[in-house]
Amino acid sequence: MIGARRSTVDAVDATIYHHPRCTTSRKALDRLREAGIEPTVVRYLDDGWTAEQLRELFAAAGLTPARAVRKREPLYRELGLAEASDEEVLAAMVEHPVLVERPFVVTSRGTRLARPVETLDEIL
Repeated sequence: MIGARRSTVDAVDATIYHHPRCTTSRKALDRLREAGIEPTVVRYLDDGWTAEQLRELFAAAGLTPARAVRKREPLYRELGLAEASDEEVLAAMVEHPVLVERPFVVTSRGTRLARPVETLDEIL
């Protein structure tokens, strides 16, 4: 049925790496909940990242650190990351979690950087 909500039979487990002050992150969380999914919410600015976590997340999403860095973040310019290697960008992201683009969403059906939010439909 078109427009029907997902039933509990085909429920999807999800994790969202969330920044509550980010409009797109809030929209992604709302979209998950509208789909009947109550995700695990990881506030990555509080929890931080390890390099291995980011490597796995980016690989699953098909991204490189250079494509997953927040270029609009003032710290990006301050640290001169435009000319940095992927390993240097990754190290900066571990040290400064705000540099990681958001939100990332992980389900059993895949991992996406939910920009635009509609990309979530691919993994719900």
